[in-house]
Amino acid sequence: MKTTASPKQATPDAARRATKKRDTKGRAEHRGNRYGRSEEARQAVLEAADDLLVQIGFAAVTIEGIAARAGVGKQTIYRWWSSKTDVLMDAFLEDAIEYLKPHDSGNLRQDLRAHLSNLANFLTQTDPGGVFRALAGQAQHDAKMAERFRTEYLSRQREIDRLPLQRAIERGELAATTDVELAVDQLVGPIYYRVLVTGESVDSKFTNSLVTSFLQLQNS
Repeated sequence: MKTTASPKQATPDAARRATKKRDTKGRAEHRGNRYGRSEEARQAVLEAADDLLVQIGFAAVTIEGIAARAGVGKQTIYRWWSSKTDVLMDAFLEDAIEYLKPHDSGNLRQDLRAHLSNLANFLTQTDPGGVFRALAGQAQHDAKMAERFRTEYLSRQREIDRLPLQRAIERGELAATTDVELAVDQLVGPIYYRVLVTGESVDSKFTNSLVTSFLQLQNS
């Protein structure tokens, strides 16, 4: 899957996982001995899990495969995670936290356009987006994982999605009576629907149209 450049605020580890270049066989390029310390080993495991899911799909990913790809023992993985789903969830959450922070330009239209475009790009054009789609599918069959997915990603992401709207209310760009929860549904709901259900394009033309429609409703 194609990956894209990360925003400036991304950490080096998250940025490396989402933007790393691959060779012609699709394998990540690893240079030098990076696993001497625990955090380096942990990051190597998260990177390996991302790689394998994108290359071979959720069902084929195993703890053994992740360990071999990362260059660590299975025991190292089991020190931190109990299953491949837990590894993939942590990889996705770490990337999402860094990449989906909304812009704050002081202008609601600009902030919403940037935020929705970034969200759509993250979900469709990056390796972590591939992890998201796999986890969303797995959540339909795993109640425990579905609960973690809702509480650790969706609820946290919803707080982030509220920020441009809340800032606009504080600046007086939106009325204090604005239903922020409904606004979030109107703005990001169609993106997730296309990504997870219809598979239709979520390019900038589409995300910009969501912003335009929302602001027109606020001004009517």
